[in-house]
Amino acid sequence: MANSILGIGISGLSAAQAGLQTTSHNITNVNTPGYSRQSILQANNLPQYTGAGYFGRGVSVTDVRRSYDAFLQAQSWQAQASSAQMQTFSDQISQVDSLLGDSSAGLSPAISSFFNSVQDLASNPSDYAARQAMLSQAQALAARFQSINGQLDAQRSDVSSRVTDTVSQVNTLAAQIAAVNHRILASNAGSATQGQPNDLLDQRDELVSELSKLVNVQVNTASDGSYNVLIGNGQPLVMGDGASKLAVVAGDPDPAQVQVVVKGAAGTVKIASSNLSGGQLGGLLSFRDTALNTAQNALGRIAVALSTAFNDQNKLGQDLNGNLGGNIFNAGQPLTFSTAANTGTATLTAGMSSYGALTGSDYQLSYDGTNYTLKRLSDGNVSTFASLPQSVDGVTLSIASGSMAAGDSFLIEPTRAGAGGMRMAITDPSLIAAAQPIQAAAALGNSGTVAADSTTVSGPPPDPNLQQTVTITFTSPTTFDVSGTGTGNPTGLTYTPGGSISFNGWTLQMSGVPAAGDTLTVKANTGGGGDNRNALALANLQNAALVGGTSLQNAYVQLVSAVGNQAQDAKVASGAQAALFSSVEQARQGVSGVNLDEEAANLLRYQQAYQAAGKIIAMAGTLFDTILKLEG
Repeated sequence: MANSILGIGISGLSAAQAGLQTTSHNITNVNTPGYSRQSILQANNLPQYTGAGYFGRGVSVTDVRRSYDAFLQAQSWQAQASSAQMQTFSDQISQVDSLLGDSSAGLSPAISSFFNSVQDLASNPSDYAARQAMLSQAQALAARFQSINGQLDAQRSDVSSRVTDTVSQVNTLAAQIAAVNHRILASNAGSATQGQPNDLLDQRDELVSELSKLVNVQVNTASDGSYNVLIGNGQPLVMGDGASKLAVVAGDPDPAQVQVVVKGAAGTVKIASSNLSGGQLGGLLSFRDTALNTAQNALGRIAVALSTAFNDQNKLGQDLNGNLGGNIFNAGQPLTFSTAANTGTATLTAGMSSYGALTGSDYQLSYDGTNYTLKRLSDGNVSTFASLPQSVDGVTLSIASGSMAAGDSFLIEPTRAGAGGMRMAITDPSLIAAAQPIQAAAALGNSGTVAADSTTVSGPPPDPNLQQTVTITFTSPTTFDVSGTGTGNPTGLTYTPGGSISFNGWTLQMSGVPAAGDTLTVKANTGGGGDNRNALALANLQNAALVGGTSLQNAYVQLVSAVGNQAQDAKVASGAQAALFSSVEQARQGVSGVNLDEEAANLLRYQQAYQAAGKIIAMAGTLFDTILKLEG
């Protein structure tokens, strides 16, 4: 009996010691990231049968278990990935918002200053200082477009660098997860008789948690206890004790749009940016592909509209040297990129056909061997045609050389380079065409009241006969003949008093009632240094609907507002996702976290059990001594 009591006491002492050891382990790891609280699992030993019945044989520790909920852990990973993505997106978009919305460094003050200088020139068209001031403001405006676009380009480069760094971190974590998987497999964790390596399991979960900060992950537990970690649209990253490697390569077709690929035993596979949601990587790619591209395209659209409209109007005027005007600005041209997999020899070109019809979207052109399909990437709208060239949304697409093969595709970015490519086309202030190239006047000897009120010039390009002298002779108050048009001398034309007459690319607005024999002459504007009519037309472009049916200033305000709304939405979403992650993490910690008060109580409980087991052992010794004395 003494031996059985001694065995029971020893088993109790061992169990209490295991409890004390496990509790101490919990306490010392209270601040260890990813640590899950452990506890011992006890079971009574099989009893011993005697003639008097079954007598117990003490206790044994069957396992050391960690407090763990796989569902809560998976929720925590998902919530953390979403929170990291929204936080990254919010941080990036707030930079664009600050850049575009800056009251002093933004675009609005530069546009206002430029058109103020145009107004000043209209007031003093022959003043060289006013012309120089306007040219300086034009230079400042072009520089402002370049500066803002340059900062967006710098942010794009920063995003690419961050993507590269993030991918490097993903590779490191993937290799570490695979290594821990190997150690877990070596411990026979999948065996039904083998205990779980709890600290290794916690270490692996913490590595996956770190990985979920970088990219969204899906984790499957294999039958042998190892983790299979998937990213993107189910692309394997870690399979057991093996890990694939991610890499960053130049974008295809646009090399500036870096892409993530995975390198595995099966080769290199590209992962679409839209499939890499979650985590910092998802936030960076989502920001670049949506907010940054959209903002830069919209900025370029404004630059193209301003440059083209101003150039077009200047070409309809006359400079200080008496010549027709030319370009004031140069703007960036549409970009085209061929996909690396193309097998044809075609070189695709894109030209601007109508700045007012530009959408600010990018496009994908594909060829199936018979038809061309143009997809507007902003909304998925598709146009199909059988041949090129074709003009869609203000852009004309044509094949400069070669031919397409079935399956070929191209990317078109009509306005991405618009702001960055904006430059001054002139440096000589005298080349500003402030005057109108024609002048109209009624003959002094006219007996009627007809008068030439104003002339407007159509184009560009201007009509080749624009400055040719044209004489209008009224044969009655409602009919007239024309001579000198360059295209014949029509007679017997009808005139409505107070109406207009158009020839050679100009329109003459008149007032009053002519008498038979009255004449008006439209001719080249010689000596028109003080003429400000085209300068007024240039100034009026400030409020003209040049960008998608609205003015330049309104278009920029819309851009700033759209980015501001995105930034605010991202901030709110980031806060909501952070709160959700905090809630899920609290729930997980409620199951797995270490409670020091509880552990202190466990210490006392196991200490008392240990002391009690010690007394059992001491009592067994006393009984054994008594037996020895009886035998003596």
